[in-house]
Amino acid sequence: MRVIDSHTAGEPTRVILSGGPELGSGSLADRAARLWRDHSDFCASVLLEPRGHDAMVGALLLPPQDRDCVAAVIYFNPAGTLGMCGHATIGTLVTMYHLGRIDLGLHRLETPVGVVEVDLISPNRAVVENVASYRQFKSVSLQLPGQGGIIGDVAWGGNWFFLTPDCPVALEAANIAALTTAALAIRDALWTGGITGARGARIDHVEFISAPQSPQSHGRNFVLCPGGAYDRSPCGTGCSAKLACLAEDGLLEPGTAWIQESIIGSTYTLRYRRNGAGQVIPQIEGAAHVTADTTLIFAENDPYRSGIQL
Repeated sequence: MRVIDSHTAGEPTRVILSGGPELGSGSLADRAARLWRDHSDFCASVLLEPRGHDAMVGALLLPPQDRDCVAAVIYFNPAGTLGMCGHATIGTLVTMYHLGRIDLGLHRLETPVGVVEVDLISPNRAVVENVASYRQFKSVSLQLPGQGGIIGDVAWGGNWFFLTPDCPVALEAANIAALTTAALAIRDALWTGGITGARGARIDHVEFISAPQSPQSHGRNFVLCPGGAYDRSPCGTGCSAKLACLAEDGLLEPGTAWIQESIIGSTYTLRYRRNGAGQVIPQIEGAAHVTADTTLIFAENDPYRSGIQL
């Protein structure tokens, strides 16, 4: 199986170029559901140890159904498929340029939640115009066992997020373990409390938000991904959810730049516009770098052929 690895603001992407499973016909969303339902061992084998690690996101590259798109892509992590992934979209376009499949400029990409536009402005930098994002609920109260109450918003940015400024500790790299434990507790409280996104969708991302450390930035975050790993980047879909909340609260005007820091200090530059229906259309600018061009080998006698699944 040939793969190209990259990172976007520190967060890894593995683009699968060949050797993926046959997913049949139907919409990309249907094929994404089929990928996890019928081929979860494939996803684990590509991403988990000994070939990968739990922070890695896979991007299965497929021919597009829309002729105006350069490709279709299904994103997945060790816990399942993702509707959209901002960092992996930037990584995918930078990878396609690295392979000579596209030139610089504006491109359209099919994802399970809709077509997104990506402006590849240099060999390593792109601006993703994401799907329409919105806040579902404002100031949701949660009670955490032994920790008291916290308040946060539920918002959609291509995935479902609970965003809260009630951080248990400072958003610093030294506190990643404590932040992970707290975010997992919040996610469990959301699930057991029946707090969901639209149509009962599980809220599988938790985002702590705070003031930035750099004077050039406007905000800082820590994002817990569905598999339990933290996002090394500022998280493209999490930033989209953040933009939707800022817009609804009147704290950021369309077209105004917002620089968002991740827990490791990497940044995205964010903006948004409103479409004809008044929806928030996020724009995420970030840089990606190719790190490996690899052939993965799956020996029949390898006891961990399908990854180390504990």
